[in-house]
Amino acid sequence: MIAERVKMGIPGLDRMMGGGLIPGTINVIVGSYGTGKTTFATQFLWEGLQQGEKAIYISLEENEDRIYAYMAEKGWDIEKYRGVALTVLKFVPYDFNLAINSIKNELPVLIRQIGATRVVVDPISLFEDLFDTAATRRQEMFRFVDNLRTQNCTILMTSETDKDDPYSSRHNLIEYLADTVILLRYARSDAQTDVHLTLEVVKMRRSAHSREIKPYEIQQDGVLVYTDANVF
Repeated sequence: MIAERVKMGIPGLDRMMGGGLIPGTINVIVGSYGTGKTTFATQFLWEGLQQGEKAIYISLEENEDRIYAYMAEKGWDIEKYRGVALTVLKFVPYDFNLAINSIKNELPVLIRQIGATRVVVDPISLFEDLFDTAATRRQEMFRFVDNLRTQNCTILMTSETDKDDPYSSRHNLIEYLADTVILLRYARSDAQTDVHLTLEVVKMRRSAHSREIKPYEIQQDGVLVYTDANVF
């Protein structure tokens, strides 16, 4: 039993994970478009900022201003943390050499310099896309994750699902490397008349966790997980 936990700031999800994430672990949220991966990631950072922690948000899609604006739209007073306790950076994934060097070499250095205890990489699947063979991708991702494990922080990554398999990440790799895997997906009724967003803690090393599938909603100020409800 691990007493200390890193809370996501989403009470229902934290309960499903026995109180939150385990400190110093690599964690991933896997989901298709529209399931709220970035919302989960920013809520994780916001929770840390409110607890006096320092955080880094690495975006491979949106620029810094859009990320700060997205968080401000939730009613969070993010400006007082901007550039002080929260560092947001965009790494361009289309320049292969630059992106590889930035993410593999510069990120660990930045974590130590800032003293960040929470780090988000959103989405890691774009970084995985940079490698042209499965063997190279696997080798480089193993090295990358092993390097991150040496940093004194808790990592949360997001990943898009495979276009043909809503239960797997795009390259079917990061879920094997991560300590915790949270799967977001759509669930449709048999009559195809109702659609719900559902959440499942698929994997969590070193901790007991709920294996139930629970509905959730993305609200104006964040995510609400209905742990007492069933999907249908």
